[in-house]
Amino acid sequence: MRKNAAKIKNDAKAKEYRRKLAIRKKVIGSAETPRLCVTKTNKHLRVQAIDDVKSVTLFSVQTYGKTKAADTCNAEGAKKVGAAVAVSLKGKKLSKAVFDRSGKQYTGVIKALADSIRENGIQI
Repeated sequence: MRKNAAKIKNDAKAKEYRRKLAIRKKVIGSAETPRLCVTKTNKHLRVQAIDDVKSVTLFSVQTYGKTKAADTCNAEGAKKVGAAVAVSLKGKKLSKAVFDRSGKQYTGVIKALADSIRENGIQI
């Protein structure tokens, strides 16, 4: 359910939410090209491969839990998570994906993650 962007009091969060909605309007994942949804916090990083047609999460890789790929949420950790995502996509015989940055700016950790996925042979 969409929030009313006018009710978000923090300007930075309101801008991020507006970007998120604009991205989700254009980016749609399918079985052949899943959507790689990135969730970044100060402590952790999570990437989910989602088939929007069936509304199913194919797999997820993060910096915590069962499918832990790295210890930290910095550029080095993002490279390790990106490599793990590429291995998981290749394991499912997928070579393309669409990148959903969830409203985050494409710098730092998000850029390192996307570059790492591309370096490991996945077309974004």
